[in-house]
Amino acid sequence: MDLARHGASYRFRFVPDANVSPLPLEKLLADADRWAIEDFEFYRTHWAVKDVDAYAALWGTVAGTSMPGPKAFRLPTHKLQSHDLVAVMMPFEAKFTPVYETLRQASADAGMRCQRADDIWKNEHILDDVLELIWTARVVVADLTDRNANVFYETGIAHTIGRDVVLTTQNMEHVPFDLRSIRALTYYPNREGLAALKDGLSARLETLINAS
Repeated sequence: MDLARHGASYRFRFVPDANVSPLPLEKLLADADRWAIEDFEFYRTHWAVKDVDAYAALWGTVAGTSMPGPKAFRLPTHKLQSHDLVAVMMPFEAKFTPVYETLRQASADAGMRCQRADDIWKNEHILDDVLELIWTARVVVADLTDRNANVFYETGIAHTIGRDVVLTTQNMEHVPFDLRSIRALTYYPNREGLAALKDGLSARLETLINAS
């Protein structure tokens, strides 16, 4: 869409995306909740701006689109994003418990809530819980310490579906080369280091929230 100011008003021109098929009315009716459309809106002429992740909604709604989809798993596209949810991807080891608690405190300081996949048990397979957590999160925090393969995989998924991702690590050598161009919060796993991590993450979360 092109948007330009003309005097005291604005003019805009919609430019169709060849990769996205037109949305049939029956599809909009069937998925009204996903688009945050109220019933009465189908029976009156008006403009409305919706606080909806259109990319996620289109991915799960449009038939015949050329948007890529995963083959190894199924994304929970019927789930809505939670604007206050921080999803944490990190190894499930006891030594990371103080780190996770720090991330929880940082999230709370920013007015958000924090979850890790082992906090929930909704599905039979843990990967399904992980995918749901990533999909519904507003921000994903990925701790790359110790080069955990699962965390690397989950970070790639989060990047692919367009989530804001905050990288953390105790050692920059543990960050894959392809990700070193992305800023990461480095920390020491002691009292002073975790305090600095809390402050850094809280500030970053507030920046992301204010920018949305």
